[in-house]
Order: sequence, then C-alpha cells, then structure tokens
Amino acid sequence: MNTTFLFSAARAGRLFMTGVALLALAACHHGRSYWKEADQSEPQHIDIVRFDNDLLNVEQSTIDQDVRVLYDKYPAFMPLFVEDILGIPAEDTAYLAQALPQFLNDTLYGFRQTNSREQELFADVTSLEKSLSRAFTRILWLFPDLEVPTIYMFVSGFQTPVYFNDEIAAIGADMYLGSDYEYYNCVVYEYQKQTMRPECIPVDMISAYLFRMLPYTSTKSRLLDQMLYRGKIMYLTAQIFDDIPPYEVMGYTKEQWKWCERYERAIWHLVMDKRDLFKTESLVLTSYLNDGPFTSEVSQDAPGRLGIWLGWRIAESYMEHNPDVTLQSLIAEPDAQKILEESFYKP
Repeated sequence: MNTTFLFSAARAGRLFMTGVALLALAACHHGRSYWKEADQSEPQHIDIVRFDNDLLNVEQSTIDQDVRVLYDKYPAFMPLFVEDILGIPAEDTAYLAQALPQFLNDTLYGFRQTNSREQELFADVTSLEKSLSRAFTRILWLFPDLEVPTIYMFVSGFQTPVYFNDEIAAIGADMYLGSDYEYYNCVVYEYQKQTMRPECIPVDMISAYLFRMLPYTSTKSRLLDQMLYRGKIMYLTAQIFDDIPPYEVMGYTKEQWKWCERYERAIWHLVMDKRDLFKTESLVLTSYLNDGPFTSEVSQDAPGRLGIWLGWRIAESYMEHNPDVTLQSLIAEPDAQKILEESFYKP
C-alpha cells in the first residue's frame, strides 16, 4: 500500500533588504490576484469523516460488536487502518479484538491520555474543514482534473501525521496535539515538535496531497532538479495559503526563516562553490532535502531541508521575473536548469 507522509551576521545593505521586501510583496500580490477568480468558482466542501470518534468509543465489554460496526460503517478506511497502522491482517478480526483495546488504552506510551487529549482538542473541526475547503477550491481551479479525496481523522499511535492512498486521505490527529505535549518527548526529536500543532494540519495535508498528485517526473537525479521540484510545490502551497506566514508553510520557526534570509547570499555561494547543485550522491541529497535538526552540508546552524527552501526561493524569483508564467506552467516545467537561469536568482 502506498502511503505518503508527511515531507523547517546581518544582511548586507539596506538596498538588498528593500529588494527582498519588494520580491515578497510582489509574490504575495501575484497570489492574491491569482485567486480572485478562483475564490469565486464553485466551492469545494470538505467534511472530515470522524473515524476517530467511533474508534475511541470502542468498549472492551462490546469489542466484537464494536469491531463489526467499524467495518460496516467504514468499509474503505477500516481495513487500511487495521493493516497499515495496527499491522494486523484486515480479516483477522479475532486478533484485532484482542489488540485494539491495548492500542486505545495503553498507559506505558500514553495512548489513553493522548486519545483523551485528541478528543478534547479536536471536538470541533469546523475551522479545519473551512481551511481545507478553501485550499481544495483553489487547487481544483488550477488543476480541474484532480480529485478531492475523502478525508478521515484518526489516531495513529504516534506513527504518521498524514496518510494517503489513491482515494483516501487521513489526518493522524494524535500527531498534532501541540509542540509542548509531554508524550512527544518519548517518540520524536526536539526539532520535529515545531510542526506538531493543530494549526499545521492544513499545510501538511495540502502539501502531501500536492506531492502525491503532482509527482516528480524528471529523469535527472541532481540536487538541482530535486530541490526545484520540492521548492515549486512549497511555493504553490504558500500561494494557496497566502494568509499563513511563509515560515509556517515551510515548517520553520520565525527565527529559522530569518536565519536563512540573513545568510542567503553566503548559503548560495557555498552551494555554488561546492558544485552541490549538480551532485547526485544520496548523502548530499539527504542532507539538503530530508528533515533533520540541521543541514549538514551547509552548517549546524542551518535548519533542515535547506535545499527545499532554496528551491522555493528560486521558484519565487522565477515567477517574479516571468509575470506571464502561470502556476500551472511553473509546476509543469520539467527543466530545472531553465528555471534557475530564468529566475535570475542572485541573493
């Protein structure tokens, strides 16, 4: 079963700061004007299916009956949850009846407390549904051939924030209980907590959806091609969520984003001097593109996924210097070298 998880010295001269500000302003303006027609199109209405509520109401005393009810009520999602999250064959309902109560009530890993917090924190998902509805309305206006998946909410046992197959998307709500949630100290690294907040769900869901539905098609495996593909998707995500600060879209703290801006010129010169853009070694790609406490190819002070951030900046510069290019054309353009050259990216 295919699943997608979800993928965060001062600047020299006042003139350079002004240029960056104008670039950001132009990008935001481009997004707002782009959506004027989209936001007047036929709206998409997202109603999150609350699988989590029924799952967490399962009782030990009526477990056999409750399991049958879950299979009957959720014929598409329940087998996926059992197999991909619990790791139990979907047809083995006898073993499931034994294992499910432990999954729901285990205190060693804090599942009982976690599930209670999940129910309290996500008692009302109206705001989340509204945010996703607006995002999917814009996506379908851009790419009308795409389909909106049925979106479920579930608890994952601290396994995954976002789950996908071809027709279903699901939110692992127990992965969004707040950066300060005590049990996260036992299951994730400190740098991962930044995006484990309820307000991170819309961006995580939509970016994962875009990565799945608009896949990497280049035959090249250079860092340049990989980081521009990811950077384009993040640029598009930022345009869709034009009311969210870019550092939040990237999954960075405000301080991490400011660090990248402060050292952008030095970062770019380092990447160019090392000729990393044209490397294909997995260690180099992993350093620049994968999540981590820092980007080792640059600095231990640099936040993780710095290559994606650079790809985003190049895509942003490309759109600024080519105002006739649409978002669809940006995503469809497979030539990373062309985008780089025509972006005139020179921090």
